[in-house]
Amino acid sequence: MDKLVCPCFCGMGVGIYIMGKQGKYIYGIINSNGEGSFMPYRATDCEEVYPVRDMESGQESRISNMVYTIPYRDISAVVSDSDIVDYTYMHRDALARLLVKHQKVNERIMGLGLAIIPMRLGTFAVDETEVRDVLNKGYSLIKEIAEEVQDKIEIDIVATWADFPSVLKEVGEEKEIREFKERVLDSPNGVSIDDQMRVGVMVKEALDEKRKRYAEGIQNTLNPIYQDSKIHELMDDKMVINAAFLIERSKQRYLYGKIEGLNVEFRERLNFRCVGPLPTYSFYTLEVKKMRFEEIDWARKRFGLNYATNKDEIKKTYYRLASYLHPDKNPNLPNIEREFDDVTKAYKILIDYCLSCERSGQGVGYSFNKEEFNKNVILVKIRE
Repeated sequence: MDKLVCPCFCGMGVGIYIMGKQGKYIYGIINSNGEGSFMPYRATDCEEVYPVRDMESGQESRISNMVYTIPYRDISAVVSDSDIVDYTYMHRDALARLLVKHQKVNERIMGLGLAIIPMRLGTFAVDETEVRDVLNKGYSLIKEIAEEVQDKIEIDIVATWADFPSVLKEVGEEKEIREFKERVLDSPNGVSIDDQMRVGVMVKEALDEKRKRYAEGIQNTLNPIYQDSKIHELMDDKMVINAAFLIERSKQRYLYGKIEGLNVEFRERLNFRCVGPLPTYSFYTLEVKKMRFEEIDWARKRFGLNYATNKDEIKKTYYRLASYLHPDKNPNLPNIEREFDDVTKAYKILIDYCLSCERSGQGVGYSFNKEEFNKNVILVKIRE
């Protein structure tokens, strides 16, 4: 018997995750019907089907190495046959292997001169019919994005301090910090733990300010080139900037020239690493949600809504409930944080359902009866 692993509303894909059941893994979408483009296309040079084993659970999935397109109107999904698996709880090593394959396929399709809109890692459909349903439900959004990404690429830029110990030493010699340390050392009470902590805070603040100035300098220099940017989380104190830039493909060499100029301007105090060209992962990665009626109905009841409503009523109800149940206003009420979290969760579910209804051409009024819900089960949206 197939083993039920995880409901689809976790956001990682379409359908229900059933370990061992064959489905279609969706890498991305191209603005073409796919005919004559690369079908069939072998993503790598290894065997056609290879196993990926999760070291924690011992469960094994098999992913086809043959990548092909499933067309719908004038767009196509780039897919391969795969066991449907839940990526949420997968061991890091297995997940890393699948991420590499996911990226390699998208980047090699892009290398064929096709602009591909990437799908979120772990997006499955149960069969070809459901793939076409995804393309149907997301058609208008996909066409809008396809126009935006045409002849565009993503370049990821990471800059780190070339000599981090020297930067820390330099920061520690700044006037305010130096004078504070001198006062502490001259104090008859000696150096306390609070004094040490205060110095640490001052050094961090000064380092953050220096990092901010350098990062702003990089962005300002590149500003005439890029059309959009996304600042990602810094992984450690040595990192100055971790950002993705959306640029026209023709400006890639120009951007690299600007980076060389920054290296000279900063007197090689930073090490730059540029990765690209990439599909537009940071700007236009799509995710697919297949909603459950029980989940929508729970959210409707939590908000006290009738079977017909609109987005304005949902928003007004949310603001009223969120204001009434906010933990800051009710610090002594038991389970208030859980109540507040439930309201926030219900709001996100209802807003996603509204968006799905709008994409299906339902207009501004939304019905919560099961028959209407079944027309709006699948939602395709840009990953937040």
